[in-house]
Amino acid sequence: MARHKPSGKKKHLSHALKQAQAVPSWVVAKTEGKVKRNPKQRHWRETRIKV
Repeated sequence: MARHKPSGKKKHLSHALKQAQAVPSWVVAKTEGKVKRNPKQRHWRETRIKV
């Protein structure tokens, strides 16, 4: 990908980056293990983002 990105594309990518984060350990503890996984979690190599 190009070094220079349009601001719209950059915003879209940063949002996807935040969405792909794992569920924090304190959330797992608070919900007594009911919430373990983020359904929107994505690996950078496996799934591409439609921009």
